[in-house]
Amino acid sequence: MKETARRPRRAPAPGERKVDAERSRRLLLDAALDEFAAKGYAGARVQDIADRAGVNKQLINYYFGGKEGLYDELGRQWLEEEAEFNKAGLPLEELVMRYLRPTLDDPRSSRLQAWRSLTEDPDDIADPGREDLSDLERRQKSGELAEELDPATVMLVLHAAVSAPAVMGLTVRRIYGLDPDSPEFKERYEEQLCRIIRRLAADLKPESPGA
Repeated sequence: MKETARRPRRAPAPGERKVDAERSRRLLLDAALDEFAAKGYAGARVQDIADRAGVNKQLINYYFGGKEGLYDELGRQWLEEEAEFNKAGLPLEELVMRYLRPTLDDPRSSRLQAWRSLTEDPDDIADPGREDLSDLERRQKSGELAEELDPATVMLVLHAAVSAPAVMGLTVRRIYGLDPDSPEFKERYEEQLCRIIRRLAADLKPESPGA
């Protein structure tokens, strides 16, 4: 019986290698976000991330230098995304909605941050400095925040309001009787949170004639 000659395997072109590398990186980052959001940094296993991505786990070392590098890359990507929508001059209501809507659509980043807050030792984290409150302080001077409100507390409350649907799903169901992923909840929560933010403004009543 005549054997069929095997064709020599064609080496991928440089452009194909680049596309394949980008695809592998993207798959790993998405799988890592799934795993870190579900289990935290300590609980996530490199093998599980690779299995979820459908690639060899050695690629995590190759592209990211290991699990920690993969985790850091997710943080860097988030900062890049945040810079795109956190624009100066936006009304506070619109700014908060730009944080909330991506969280409602994809809660994984908020869940990852919740794991970080709960499990990481503050002494092991490089000091990033205090949160910049200058924008809220500026808004307070312009009347967008009432004078008696503490900008630091407002910042904390707004952070909590944005992340609550992502990390308090059971509480959402108990209070609203709705699934946090449902369009009904998202629409209602957005609308009501906007109303609450408007209530933070100073009560600027028009001056009476002759005052």
